[in-house]
Amino acid sequence: MSKIHLRSDLFLRFAAALGVIAVFLFLSDNFLIYWFEQPGLRVFLGHLGLLAPPSSALTSSQVLSGWIQLSGFVLILVGIGLLCALSPNRSLKDDARLYTCVAAYIVRAAFWAVLLIGIVDGLISFLRVEGFLSMLIGDHLATQLGRSIFRGTYVHYPLLAIGALIALYHRGLGFTWLALLIVAAEFSIVITRFIFSYEQAFMGDLVRFWYAGLFLFASAYTLVHDGHVRVDVFYTNFTPRGKAISNIFGSLLLGLPLCWNILYQGMHGKGSAINSPLLSFEISQSGFGMYTKYLMAGYLIVFAASMAIQFTALLLESISDFRSPSNESTTSKA
Repeated sequence: MSKIHLRSDLFLRFAAALGVIAVFLFLSDNFLIYWFEQPGLRVFLGHLGLLAPPSSALTSSQVLSGWIQLSGFVLILVGIGLLCALSPNRSLKDDARLYTCVAAYIVRAAFWAVLLIGIVDGLISFLRVEGFLSMLIGDHLATQLGRSIFRGTYVHYPLLAIGALIALYHRGLGFTWLALLIVAAEFSIVITRFIFSYEQAFMGDLVRFWYAGLFLFASAYTLVHDGHVRVDVFYTNFTPRGKAISNIFGSLLLGLPLCWNILYQGMHGKGSAINSPLLSFEISQSGFGMYTKYLMAGYLIVFAASMAIQFTALLLESISDFRSPSNESTTSKA
């Protein structure tokens, strides 16, 4: 490989790694600002006089937190640069495979979390609406489970953690099983409604909860397998190099901007479309439905983050294919 290609690869790998890390930095910064009332990097840089000054002075603990965040950001930048510099023979497709694995893990963790939360929350809602919950766990705990903040903190969040752990060891995505469960849940509504004249709000909530997860979480997986709908009247007839160019410009001009627009517009403020329901543990208007509406706002985070990372992987792979159009794409499948 020529020195020019080595340098360009080093730059591209660094830029791609920075783009992927930026997704996690944005999410962590947002979490610290709105969940723990920390200043965040932008406000702290304003405190240092590098950006517009904050509207109010920072406390000593906020200044300390700001220095920690800024130091972590600098260390991450240095770490990315060192990793790229110390692995000059690593190809663009090697990094593309790594980012595909990261996106796949995010989707797997979300899939398992949604599966577990749907089953457990649906069971709690059923017991509550039928009056069995107090008999099993007592009036006090039953009342607490009727509060969205309690159920979210002590039921949903632990299940999210369990889903993340399962995803570490179970590499299958299992979308087929989630689709089957959606059909089973919808079929149970039909049977109970028309045969037993029984239907509760949580039953429809469960179908919507799982179906939204299936639709949004499968997007990155579908992108890996090139399963999204294209204008095939053009793309199918492109040469391998033409397809690579199409994927490069599509990722840069359409894919990545869309993902970042979702993240920024949904999380730029406390009352934004994603932050607001997550912070308030928003639930549906039906009092005895499932308490998972706020989590469905979080689906957009999973969708945008996993797609942004996968678009980065597609971009690197397409650049490699553009240089060597005769080579087949070998990015590992999620």
